[in-house]
Amino acid sequence: MKLLHIQRVALCLIFLWLASTLQGFGAAPKRDFYQLKIYHLQNKDQEARLDKYLQQAYLPALHRAGIAKVGVFKPIAATDAAAPAPTEQLIFVFVPFSSGEQFLKLDSDLEKDKQYQTSAQDYLNAPFDNPVYSRIETVLMNAFTGMPNFHLPALKSGPNERVYELRSYEGATEKLHLNKVAQFNNAEINIFKRLNFNTVFCGQVVAGSKMPNLMYLSTFENTADQEAHWKAFGADPEWVKLKAMPEYANNMLRMDKYMLHPASYSDI
Repeated sequence: MKLLHIQRVALCLIFLWLASTLQGFGAAPKRDFYQLKIYHLQNKDQEARLDKYLQQAYLPALHRAGIAKVGVFKPIAATDAAAPAPTEQLIFVFVPFSSGEQFLKLDSDLEKDKQYQTSAQDYLNAPFDNPVYSRIETVLMNAFTGMPNFHLPALKSGPNERVYELRSYEGATEKLHLNKVAQFNNAEINIFKRLNFNTVFCGQVVAGSKMPNLMYLSTFENTADQEAHWKAFGADPEWVKLKAMPEYANNMLRMDKYMLHPASYSDI
């Protein structure tokens, strides 16, 4: 019996050693968890107040909470004089969390942050007839396995010159949506890397208004650079071969595209 007990203990120790070895060498990297907040604004006064809140209260509070980089992006103004004027202003706030647990903990962190509570008074205590925004959309995403962490763009141009292109791809069904995610993980992300698209993140949406969908953000020095990159992508032999594969047919139903630039105080 004593020998049997020793053998069992030995087997348990071997199992634990193997598990730790596999975790250290073969485990998939931990994936980020993303929140994209989209503020809808009615006028310039709201934009100025929201900018003040984000720059002086929200981003500093997130930094204190351990989130070092937060992106704030605004739509690029249309250059076509004939284009209809937008009916509202949008501001996109991208928050990369190390885990879903960190996201769930953020509200309690902000409640305990006295500096934030003081700096955010206009935002937190805005009267019902003079709010800082008309509404907020929130999109939650898991990072792709093929790009488990967000990347800072390696660009040299100033914030006003840059073009940040946010895309959303919807699928007709969950199965086709997962097929598009697989296409990204298996090949498309690598094409973006090779062609230097400076992709900040790729995320599979787990909560949002346009599911089932994925979202990703690519960044460019300017408009000419953005156009040149997409021209190269369209002609790339690997992409031409990939998009013709029957296993990836009809996996995107609809695309939404937002042309943005970073706010002057954005970390990304």
